[in-house]
Amino acid sequence: MSLLSANLSSVWVYMGFEANQKYIAKELCENRTKPEMHCNGKCYLMKKLKQAQDKEQKQERQSQKLQIQDAVVSTPLVFKQYAFAAVNFHVPFSTGMPQSIKNSIFHPPQEN
Repeated sequence: MSLLSANLSSVWVYMGFEANQKYIAKELCENRTKPEMHCNGKCYLMKKLKQAQDKEQKQERQSQKLQIQDAVVSTPLVFKQYAFAAVNFHVPFSTGMPQSIKNSIFHPPQEN
């Protein structure tokens, strides 16, 4: 609903301008004292469109901020504890291999 209303805000500004253009041109226009410019209230329309756009951007930033806060706060932090079995290997300094697996895995290929 908020996305729809945010996108329609500029439409509402246009509709309001079209409905009240004579009043805006006569009373609210910044250039009403300069009829040679043929502004006819368009300066007022541009100002209102800019305000609507700024308001939409502010609402979008606020919405994104709330979504980030919801994502961070609502996901519980789960800390799992893992137990590791201690494995002791005796590594002799001469070969650099554990003695328990020295002969079973690490050997040169045998020729036939």
